[in-house]
Amino acid sequence: MDLLDDDDAPPRRSNAPEFSVSELSQAVRRMVEGEFSFVRVRGEVGRVARPPSGHLYFDLKDDRSVLAAIVWKGQASKLTARPEEGMEVVATGRLTTFPGQSKYQMTVDDIAPAGAGALMAQLEARRKALAGEGLFDAGRKKPIPYLPEVIGVVTSPSGAVIRDILHRLRDRFPRRVIVWPVAVQGANCAPEVARAVKGFNALPMDGPIPRPDVVIVARGGGSIEDLWGFNEEIVVRAVAASKIPVISAVGHETDTTLCDHAADLRAPTPTAAAEMAVPVRAELAERTAVLSARASRALRQGVFQRRQRLNDLARALPRGDVIVGQAQQRLDYLGAQLPRALRSVTERRRVQLADLRLGTGVLVRSIRAERRRLEEATRAMAPALARTARDARRDLDDLSARLDRAQQARVRFRRDVLERVAPRLHPVVRRTVAESREDFERVAASLTPDLPLARIGRLREGLLALDRLRETLGYEETLKRGFAVVRADGQVVTTADAASRAAALEIQFADGRLTVGNRPATGARKRPADPPPEQGSLL
Repeated sequence: MDLLDDDDAPPRRSNAPEFSVSELSQAVRRMVEGEFSFVRVRGEVGRVARPPSGHLYFDLKDDRSVLAAIVWKGQASKLTARPEEGMEVVATGRLTTFPGQSKYQMTVDDIAPAGAGALMAQLEARRKALAGEGLFDAGRKKPIPYLPEVIGVVTSPSGAVIRDILHRLRDRFPRRVIVWPVAVQGANCAPEVARAVKGFNALPMDGPIPRPDVVIVARGGGSIEDLWGFNEEIVVRAVAASKIPVISAVGHETDTTLCDHAADLRAPTPTAAAEMAVPVRAELAERTAVLSARASRALRQGVFQRRQRLNDLARALPRGDVIVGQAQQRLDYLGAQLPRALRSVTERRRVQLADLRLGTGVLVRSIRAERRRLEEATRAMAPALARTARDARRDLDDLSARLDRAQQARVRFRRDVLERVAPRLHPVVRRTVAESREDFERVAASLTPDLPLARIGRLREGLLALDRLRETLGYEETLKRGFAVVRADGQVVTTADAASRAAALEIQFADGRLTVGNRPATGARKRPADPPPEQGSLL
């Protein structure tokens, strides 16, 4: 018998039963549902999803594990509390499997809150601390530029976020975009994001890499653990300290991080951040065209209204020839009256000048008469003043001599009295008398004849001053300057008429007198007075 070749031998079969994938999944499901048909699980609610189907999907987690949970549409409306991310709850339901993904999950019938989760408690404490420092105040937020030239984006270069932002910017208004690649989750997320924001602020204004006008910090949606890097204090402080306006677009619309509070503007999604950063170019062009058309219409309407207003005002104004004609008529009238007015003014000025000349002559004659009276009074006063001066000088000399003799006699009398009384006084009184006598002798010595002579000297000086005044005011001094005094019959002659009627004239000069005969005037013609000067034209 031929032996069979090893390759032709039939395969050996095992006694273990064979299951299909579906059979095994169903077996696992029956076992899980049988063992955990009713359970109560305590944990923190993680990511929550509410799809359009009406079902509710969320995660229950602790510090080591995560359990997927589902609430069917019919049961979702009956829940005691709606699950929110970060809440710590007690979920009641049963365990089951999902064969489509080979995982197990919990079908929840009811949820009861059990308190805030650890992450949410930590997040809330950090939020309060940073808010207390004023990092979230609305007053410190900067406005976003309306049309930035350069936009900086802090995100992962390999995700869909950057593509969405670039696509949206290209559709609305193409701008220059600078991407700073960072990790958007994990341990390196927070330091890299903070470094990127600080790096954009450190770029020089005129450097090779332009400095952005606005910065977008963007990331897609995720659980609170995935977004935790944007809740770190280093990121919040970097965004708050940025001198460049920052738009935060972290997560989806329901996701909120501390970076959103510190940013100058929060966008619900990265695509919305691109829309907030730039306007729509087509809308701007259309708006510009509309405003330009409105401005042109307004300009034309304004010019038309002002032209119409000007025409109305022109019709209300009087004609120019009427206004100018009245002024010309007044000018002609005043021009006709001007020569007569000039002649009248000239005549009045001539009369006033003649009056002034007449008044000047009267004044000169008055001065001359006063001078004559003064000279006559001086001549009459000179002999009396001289006699008074001589008498006063004689009286003063006599009085001085008498006063001197009286003082000396009085001193001698007092001395004799003291000498007679002194021997009879007490020695103490004698000493007092001796001292008094010495004082009296000192006083008597001071009463020398020089004292009244000084007073007499002052009187003599006053008298000499009066005599000099008399000589100055006398007419003899005037004669020394070339003048002469004419007398007739002992009287001073002051007019030519009086001199012509006198038989003889006596003329007194400074060095003597001269008597001359006089002849009556024969037909002497008076010299006509000079005519007043003719005044020239005033024009």
